[in-house]
Order: sequence, then structure tokens, then C-alpha cells
Amino acid sequence: MIKNKKKPIIFISEWRSLPLYELISYFFVFSSVPMLAYGINPYDSEMIKIIVFSVISLYSGFFSVLIWNDITDKDIDKISHPDRPIPSKKISVKNFFTIAVIFSISTFLFAFLISIWCLIITILAAVFVTIHNKFLKKHIKIPAYSEIFTPIQWVVVGIFGYFAIWASFNQIDNILNTNIYQSTYEIYNLLILIGFIYFTISAHDIPEGIVDAKGDRKYKVKTYTTTFGEKNASIIALIWYILSVIFSLLLFLRTILSPIFLIFILILWSYYLRYPIRLLFDKNNDIKILAKKSGRKIFDYFLFSFIIIFFDIIIQYIFI
Repeated sequence: MIKNKKKPIIFISEWRSLPLYELISYFFVFSSVPMLAYGINPYDSEMIKIIVFSVISLYSGFFSVLIWNDITDKDIDKISHPDRPIPSKKISVKNFFTIAVIFSISTFLFAFLISIWCLIITILAAVFVTIHNKFLKKHIKIPAYSEIFTPIQWVVVGIFGYFAIWASFNQIDNILNTNIYQSTYEIYNLLILIGFIYFTISAHDIPEGIVDAKGDRKYKVKTYTTTFGEKNASIIALIWYILSVIFSLLLFLRTILSPIFLIFILILWSYYLRYPIRLLFDKNNDIKILAKKSGRKIFDYFLFSFIIIFFDIIIQYIFI
């Protein structure tokens, strides 16, 4: 029997207990990427439309991915996260599936309203997420497979934002027809952004994997922790976190980002560095408690990084 039955909107607002600052931060994450790709140029109605539709599409995609993950991982969550909606019987799989479909339709619709390229990207991402969550991560025996490929879901945000600009402003033919050995400047910028997103999210996912290790081991999910152990996973998380700041420096050197971004990203990164270090070296506290906090703080670093990008571009736009 399903208990605590609530209206869908009320249920969604309480479902993951996401802090308000995180929900607000996603606006900056999803809008700052097309702004970065667009550069310091006059904003017309077309550009405003791209930003608004990108936020709606990616926000919908974010919720749909979380729901699909809860559905496909319901057995693991019985062990690692018994308070989540399905194992706690707050909602049935059928009703949760219906909500996921609604968010997915919104994702595809607003992606299509931006560009056919954005629709293709979201469809490919949806297929990958479905196959990865439903089948591959429980059956592929490649070491750490699940956490190697899970960050791709966030990498899509970078690809989506750049293609939204390229397609909407008739740059796509020039970029895609360029010889692979003579790739354009903007393609390299996108690859650097992808690197930043990938390693930052990976540094966040690895501590989360330490927390979920018991359930992952039972269902033979290959994460860094289940493959290499908690200590080695913590080492990898710290290395990935260091790589993330290297890619942020490359972003500063190659894109329109100003010293404002450089100063604040270094301060932000240095502040949160203590969490992966504590995860690796602190022997006095429960590693799962440290891992849970480290994963949360590194994700905050990810969110705040895009807030810095957003306001850096806005400040330049106003004063240049």
C-alpha cells in the first residue's frame, strides 16, 4: 500500500529535499552555458528565447533523470536510501513513471523549439541514461564503469548549450564541416568545458559511491569504491577535483571569462578542497559521514562555479 499520498506538485517539492539554493542554482547552470558560447554580444529576443527554453528543457531533463534513476535503482535504494519515495512507499513505480514521462516530454519539446540539434542531443542522452541505468551499470564488468559514465549526464548540459547557440545563429555548418585536425576555436572551448563538468561531477560522484557501496556491492554495480576500495576511491576523487580546477583555468585562458571568474573560482576551489582531503586522511570519523558531506560540498562547488560564470558575463556585458 502506498502511504502519504499527495498531489504531484506537493510531492515533487518534497521528494528529494533539495535545498532552495540548489534549485535556484540550476537556473544559473543551465543559462550560463549558452551565454558563455554566445560571448559578449547584444542580446536580442532570439538569445533570450534560447536561454529561457534551455533552462526549461534542461530543468525538466534534470528532474526526469533523477526520477528514472529512482525507478531503476529502487532495489539498491532499499539498502542505501530507504527514505526515498519508492522504497518508503510514498509513491508507486507507475505514478512515478508517469511524472517522469511528463518531464521528459517537456525536455524534448523545448529542446525542439530551440533547434533540431538540441532535440537530437536530448534524445541521445535519454537513450544513454535509460540503457545505462536500466541495464549496463548492473551488468558491465569494466572497473568503475558506473561512475566513469554517469557524469556524461551532466556533460550533456555543456553540449546542449553550445549547440543551441551554434544552431540558432547559423554556425553549425561551419563548425561541423571543419576538418577534425583543424577544429575551430569554439570546439576546443566546448571540450574544455566538458572536461571541467566531467571531473567536477566525478569528484562529487565518487564520495556518493562510498555512501552507496553496500547496495552497489549487493547488486554488483561497478563504482570506484566497489572496484578499488574506499581509500583508493578517495584518492581518485581528490585527483579528479584537482583536474577540475585545471580545466577551469583553461576556461579562463580560452574563453570570454575575465579575471573576476579566475579570482572567485580559485577562492571557491580552495575553500572546498578541505573536504576531499578530509575524506582521504581523516581517520577519526566515519568515512560514510565524511563521504556524504564531501559529495555535497563538491556539488556545491560545481553549482557555484556556474553562478560565477553567469555573473562574470553579466558584469562584462554591462560595463564593456
